[in-house]
Amino acid sequence: MMKPSASLLRRIAALLVLPLTAVPPSFGWGREGHMMINRLAAESLPADLPAFLHTPQAIDEIEYLGPEPDRWRSPAEPELNAEQAPDHFIDLELATLIGPLPRQRYEYIADLYAAGITHPKQAADLRPEKVGFQPYITSEVWERLKSAMRDYRELSAKHEDTKPVEAAILFYAGWLGHYVGDGSQPLHTTINYNGWANKDNPGNYTTDHQIHSRFETVYVAANIKASDIKPLLPAGRPIGDEWTDYLAYLNHTNSLVEKLYQLDKDHGFDGAGTPEGKQFTEERLAAGAAMLRDLISAAWIKSADPVPEYHRSAPPVKDGAAAPGM
Repeated sequence: MMKPSASLLRRIAALLVLPLTAVPPSFGWGREGHMMINRLAAESLPADLPAFLHTPQAIDEIEYLGPEPDRWRSPAEPELNAEQAPDHFIDLELATLIGPLPRQRYEYIADLYAAGITHPKQAADLRPEKVGFQPYITSEVWERLKSAMRDYRELSAKHEDTKPVEAAILFYAGWLGHYVGDGSQPLHTTINYNGWANKDNPGNYTTDHQIHSRFETVYVAANIKASDIKPLLPAGRPIGDEWTDYLAYLNHTNSLVEKLYQLDKDHGFDGAGTPEGKQFTEERLAAGAAMLRDLISAAWIKSADPVPEYHRSAPPVKDGAAAPGM
């Protein structure tokens, strides 16, 4: 019996791999969308931010980093992928079962497990990694950015070298942009993230598992340009409480889920799509760029706030042990 040739084996291997590569993974806005969001945000930063943020090199770096967390979702790094994949979304229909979302990640995790006890039929769906951590990673990266900007202020005041912290600021700003961009994409806020999942489907919306990549990746790459989005950016607005304002942003995005499905039903994202589909997509990308711009600006402003005094909490007292000082 003749052994198959090397070329035949390569052709067989290619055919076996084809089903794995034919459908693009559902990652954020896709490379193009995330880079447009980050670049438009960086280009529109207020003039009173540090000068290094306005250089062409800084804008290019922030743009490049837009898709960065999606580069961490490779099967070559399975542990990294598993750990941070839930950071890209939150299923608000499930998350709101716990009531107002707590500000800290571990309180949120505890509340979800408690909700699973009171809603036993939904316990499997209420596992934290299935509900998602989108606002938590966004808040945590934003605080990293604010911390680095505080260090920049201190080093500048001492006339010391700021180049290392400038690099950190650019990385955090670009990293933040990915999650803020995800937050402007309605399918990253819902259980209906890739086909209508609700049992109630009166609109007869698609239940296939292609809408996510069809909308955010294929359609955007083929039809949307940064020059289309730039005129839609609203004027900058101050961020009050970062957590509250970001949740309001996410809830507004979530309110557009059914509109997206209706546009898809009307072939708004097929090929060149429809004018309504294009306008909707541009508005969502503009919303992401505007929120990122405003959050970067807020991090700079709030980095000037005095740091609250640190109070060491007493260690927990074990059974049978005296409290410290007794």
